Amino acid sequence: MVCSDNPCTISNLAAKFAFFPPKPATYTVKKDEKTGRVTASRIPRDNNLDVLLLDTKRGNKIVAFYLRNPIARLTVLYSHGNAADLGQLYDLFVQLKVNLKVNLIGYDYSGYGASSGKPSEPNTYADIETVYQCLQTEYGVSQEDLILYGQSVGSGPTLHLAARLPRLRGVVLHSGILSGLRVVCRVDFTLCVDIYKNVKKIKKVKCPVLVIHGTEDDVVNWVHGNGLYKRAKDPYEPLWIKGGGHCNLELYPDYIRHLSKFIRDMENVTTASRLKKIKQTLKFPKPKVYNNNNNGHKVSNNIKNDKNVGSSTTFTANCCCRIRVRKPSCKCGCLGWPNCGFLKGCFLKKCFCGGCFCKSRRCCCLCCGGE
Repeated sequence: MVCSDNPCTISNLAAKFAFFPPKPATYTVKKDEKTGRVTASRIPRDNNLDVLLLDTKRGNKIVAFYLRNPIARLTVLYSHGNAADLGQLYDLFVQLKVNLKVNLIGYDYSGYGASSGKPSEPNTYADIETVYQCLQTEYGVSQEDLILYGQSVGSGPTLHLAARLPRLRGVVLHSGILSGLRVVCRVDFTLCVDIYKNVKKIKKVKCPVLVIHGTEDDVVNWVHGNGLYKRAKDPYEPLWIKGGGHCNLELYPDYIRHLSKFIRDMENVTTASRLKKIKQTLKFPKPKVYNNNNNGHKVSNNIKNDKNVGSSTTFTANCCCRIRVRKPSCKCGCLGWPNCGFLKGCFLKKCFCGGCFCKSRRCCCLCCGGE
């Protein structure tokens, strides 16, 4: 496999196949110099709508719509597909805000809508990170109260951010992709020129993941949704919409019904239940059980059951070091235990006793810190 030495060339080439921003944009933005308020053309005026201009770390200025719901308990961060902008999605955002009873923020990638710059994979990552920071600083939204929603190519930035937020409330992958290359051709490997390697990032997501996919999707095959579902650490009951395509899943009644159920279940998740689930996934080493021997000393069961050891005593010190002393089983008739010569801790494969080398195990073993 040969990779180009110029990552910019690879990124630009991949971008030509992945991004199709509407031209011209379906809206424009204007900032009122007196009030400082930003408004969007062709978008109804609403006191519960904030039009935001955000600066990304890659030097672009992106547009975001924040739709406020007074009764919301959770916030949804929506990353749209590759051929739409906020002007086309505004009505859908309003419906989701009302039906799901959530706050919702959507944004246009760099180069989409009224956002500056050019669309690329690195730019979309910087875009969603900027929106998340805005939610934290401007609206006081923590990751525990946030659900990330990614549609089609939006699953890329969604999983990029989700993999970095261990306490995220939930993730929704709507017609998501395993990777950019896998959309073009069905392969089971990843190349360096591939983009949005969700096939790897999904394994790092710790929160519940809902996968929604149409069985007749002719743009992103259902195999992608099923692959994401199978690789999720905490998969939620998926929604396979029979006969659904790539851009019409919102029209099916099961879509809003199942999505509402997911939101309600995420609202009912408590800190205690999340900690319990995390503990169940952790693997703790089994503690060693010590029994008293005839002399009153504690002896490990592992040592006690070892038939090849003459007699063993284990002492545990406060420094977490363990010193195990063994009495050699000498058959040569040489001097026994008291006369056994300790040569630098007896780190010898054969014990030196009374001037001869016994064909026995080493007479003592010093170990510390599990070494």
